[in-house]
This record gives sequence, structure tokens and C-alpha cells, in this order.
Amino acid sequence: MVFRGGPVLTLDGKGRITVPARWRELLMAQVNGQLVVAKNPDGCLSLYPLPVWEQFESSVLALTTEDEAWRRFFIGSATEVEVDSASRVLIPPELRSWAGLEREVKFMGVGGHFELWDMARHDAHEAEVLAKGRPAALRSLVVQ
Repeated sequence: MVFRGGPVLTLDGKGRITVPARWRELLMAQVNGQLVVAKNPDGCLSLYPLPVWEQFESSVLALTTEDEAWRRFFIGSATEVEVDSASRVLIPPELRSWAGLEREVKFMGVGGHFELWDMARHDAHEAEVLAKGRPAALRSLVVQ
């Protein structure tokens, strides 16, 4: 499964977000709507299909004790969630607060998982990344 791009959605009053239709059927068929949401060090939340999370979790658990804080960051914040009958996912309040998710949320596919960004935070992060310029590895991949 590879997920790309995505819409800006509205978080409802209970902290639920609707899974975009373009991925809903795939997630229901492939993983029975089972997902894991966790903190992302860039300031957003990552939303993983359960099998993708399990692979990532195995890698994190294999880290040395020097990286215990990162194990705690990722695994300690991870919460299993499910796509409900109305195609929504409830984002836990403590994770919504941490990521600054209040109303407008960018639901973005970034490969094997999704990122959930507060729109203002996303725009600021993107501007910061662009201000640094493209790394050499990307310059040869992008048409100028």
C-alpha cells in the first residue's frame, strides 16, 4: 500500500476525522479498518495501517537502550484506533492536543502511512523546509 497526498478535512466536535473515500475501501479490505495513531517528531501525528505499524514497532523495539527515549516517544504515544461505520477515526484528545489539531486537518498520505497536520503548523513546517533548499539528492530527481 502506498498513499499519496490528500485533502484538508474538518475535525468534528468529538475529535473524529473522516477517512477520505479514496483510501477507505482499501483500508477496510486490507486491514479491517485497524490503524495506529502516534506522535511524529515533526509535530504532526502519524496514522499507520496496523501491519505497517507492527513493522515499524519491531524496528523501534530493536533500538539500543541509548535510544530508550525514542522508543518511549513512539510506542508510548501509540493508540490503536478503528474506522467506524461512518468512516471516521477518533483521534485521542491527548494526541490532538499535542499535535495542535483543532479544526482544519491535512490528511496526507506519505508512502506506507498517513500524517495528520494542523493546517497552520503544516504550512509553517513546509515553509521552513523550503527555506533550507533542496538537498543534493533531490536536485537530480526534480525537474528545475
